[in-house]
Amino acid sequence: MLNNFSKKLCDLAEKYMPEPFTLATMITFFVCAIAVLFTPTTSTQVLEYWYKDFWSFLPFSMQMCMILVTGFALSTTTVVKKMIRYIARWPKNNVQATFVVSFISIFFGFINWGLALIIGAFLARQVAIEGRRKNISLHYPILGAAGYMGLAVWHGGLSGSAPLLLATKGHFLEKFTGIVPVYTTLFSPLNIACTIILLIGIPVFLAALAPRNEDEMVTFCEQIEEEDDISSAKSYVGVFLGLVGCVYIIQHLWIQQKNFDLNILNFSFLFIGILLHRDLDNYFHAVKGGVKACAGIILLFPFYAGIKGIMVHSGLAQNIAQAFADISSSTTLPIYTFISSGITNFFIPSGGGQWIVQGDIVIQSSQQLGISTHKATLAFCYGDQWTNLLQPFWALALLEITGLRAKDIMGYCMAVMLVGIPVFITLLYIFH
Repeated sequence: MLNNFSKKLCDLAEKYMPEPFTLATMITFFVCAIAVLFTPTTSTQVLEYWYKDFWSFLPFSMQMCMILVTGFALSTTTVVKKMIRYIARWPKNNVQATFVVSFISIFFGFINWGLALIIGAFLARQVAIEGRRKNISLHYPILGAAGYMGLAVWHGGLSGSAPLLLATKGHFLEKFTGIVPVYTTLFSPLNIACTIILLIGIPVFLAALAPRNEDEMVTFCEQIEEEDDISSAKSYVGVFLGLVGCVYIIQHLWIQQKNFDLNILNFSFLFIGILLHRDLDNYFHAVKGGVKACAGIILLFPFYAGIKGIMVHSGLAQNIAQAFADISSSTTLPIYTFISSGITNFFIPSGGGQWIVQGDIVIQSSQQLGISTHKATLAFCYGDQWTNLLQPFWALALLEITGLRAKDIMGYCMAVMLVGIPVFITLLYIFH
């Protein structure tokens, strides 16, 4: 029954799912039309809002490109390749492979979304390589979907934007909430229960969807071959440079106890990669190999930044959040917050940016209805992360690394998303 369910969704995705650039263009035109029809915004203003923010993701785009190229370079070092290969050898069949890849991806998704993005993609790829090497039939599209699952759980994890912002002194909602320690949000009974359910439930469900018959499987793409080890020891200048960077990482995280954000993640990938490659020429060669994976990010991120500009400056995003808040009661507000956050995420695929747009409405509405700050915040987080499964924005990096298309993985992602919605609603209803 589950296999038939997933097969129908996969068939729908294969038939109707546009490529990411086409989808971004379609969303742009749709948001333009909605903004003109439902807000006091003229078509000329919409174009101005679109261009105003069109380049606003440039710093973030560069960060994402750095995640890809430094993560790619790190993955080509002998030490990391051995570690990934070791894990990739565990599965003995397609069901086990799907479970292992999704579990590892989700585990790292709770630690840091950037780590999950890279590790999930490379692990899916390596598991498929090992399967081909051992002549085990593995369904590559579901492995790709499994490697993407870390982005479906990240906002309730240690790198979640909204909980971390609330815990930061001087945040924009401090006059309403004060400083909200992460133990009241990320380590609340609600989030602990949700974390356990997702960590176990998603891999089990995806494994149940995994095809059993060989004639149903799409195996590893033949054109994607495993890179040869390129690390050697021509000189040790790289070792010294890598050590210098690692000393700063230790100082930043353990001595100064600063946050583990996207910049320090990229810095860590960069200098640990240099250290493990040892030779700077080898490292430069590895980085060049990863640059091609940035094409989708370079092209599409400006268009999503433009969509965000229309949503924010026209007031459309705030209107969506306010509409759900207006029809809510103390029982339904968390559920409606989850839904409105999920809808808005499809147009503003940035957790931190979306919280800046919606956070004020979420917090003030919850206080008026007597709902705890942590529950309202987590409802927002769950909605934001969950519709990543329908939004190929974050999957671009994985698609480039694995060589898969969005339509290859989206059927399985949609199946997980649809089944998970009642789970979140139930948790938000039960926990106070």
